[in-house]
Amino acid sequence: MDTLCITGGRVLHPDGRVREGDVVIDRAEGTIIAIDDGDAVAEYREDAAETLDATGGIVIPGLVNAHTHVSMTLLRGYADDKPLDAWLREDIWPAEAELTDDDVEVGAELGVLEMIRSGTTAFADMYFATDRVADVVDRAGVRARLGHGVVTVGKEGDAAVADVEESLSVAAELDGAADGRIRTAFMPHSLTTVGEAYLREGIERANDAAVPVHLHANETREEVEPILEERGERPLEYADDLGALGEDTFLAHCVHVDDAEIDLLAATGTAAVHCPASNMKLASGMAPVQRMHEAGVTIALGTDGAASNNDLDLFDEMRDAAMVGKLAADDASAVPAETVVEMATAGGADALGLPGGRIAEGEAADLAVVDLDAPHLTPVHDPVSHLAYAVRGSDVRHTICDGRVLMRNREVLTMDAESIRTRAAEAASDLVSRVEGGS
Repeated sequence: MDTLCITGGRVLHPDGRVREGDVVIDRAEGTIIAIDDGDAVAEYREDAAETLDATGGIVIPGLVNAHTHVSMTLLRGYADDKPLDAWLREDIWPAEAELTDDDVEVGAELGVLEMIRSGTTAFADMYFATDRVADVVDRAGVRARLGHGVVTVGKEGDAAVADVEESLSVAAELDGAADGRIRTAFMPHSLTTVGEAYLREGIERANDAAVPVHLHANETREEVEPILEERGERPLEYADDLGALGEDTFLAHCVHVDDAEIDLLAATGTAAVHCPASNMKLASGMAPVQRMHEAGVTIALGTDGAASNNDLDLFDEMRDAAMVGKLAADDASAVPAETVVEMATAGGADALGLPGGRIAEGEAADLAVVDLDAPHLTPVHDPVSHLAYAVRGSDVRHTICDGRVLMRNREVLTMDAESIRTRAAEAASDLVSRVEGGS
């Protein structure tokens, strides 16, 4: 058997306990075949085709970034300190109008490189030039749920229809690409940026084709109030009327949801993707994560785009989620460490309907090894606490996806890091020149 053995470390199990043990992976199948600290894996260790040293570290499920716009790495730090609507209309949308497909590709390369280096093995991406993002996912060896983002406001009828058609066709054409590591979704941007007729038809066709749906929902009060005024119902009631809620739907943000909407999420099995850093930076608000958790809602974590975060490090996101969750609930015991770690792993995999998120026999071999031998991680009273509150993305030693080592000892093996950084910096500079030249 073609095996990879991760030796010498401790392992985070699905029950939240951390125990010493080795992890044995079938590289051909991309699955975990054994986890043990005794003689049961001795034979595997001896015969392993590849070995990774986890001494002084902890093996965790690969992190899942359940909502981002990965190519927005080119706009990192381009526009800060503005509320969402002004930020989008005055800065981001004009810049995105100048993006080329080549820009999207190198921006995706930069983002995926950053995620591999910080232990993320899967992500959901809503953007455009989705085929170019898919190419990056394929080459880099990660896992993703991809979709073309639909915005119909400001577009004539034919252009709006074409946008919906592209999202549906991308979902059909790219699903199963990269040896099955790419899955897709129909991705209307939000309930207020896509007209009702387009939403209704697109969601109906997605449901008929068993294609998941992903959109932004209840991110700001300005997204909630127009729907309340025009329709006399809450946004998620409107989404449910459109057929958008269900076990195959995951909604980004869910900041301004009331108790009835939380119950609706739980009853329909719709997942919520919490993006605390972006929500804080744009002053969008504090999502009621503890209430959603208590109601049984599947909750994942996302970074949003690097323009509103400004990084793609899910360890930062875990810390932010725990901290802001306590403030939102006015309770220091709310959103504890083990909950946010689960959100970043199993919660993300469940929300996206992707393999991974748990270390157990038969599960996908999507893993990261976090080095705990650092001053800011000493002493280790509770490794799960450290994962939520103290670990940084730069503490990740190895990253594995689908049984393949993507990063060994901080060296990314599937991407040319220096070339990507150079090309991305040049592309970003050229983009800003075009934007400023046209303004």
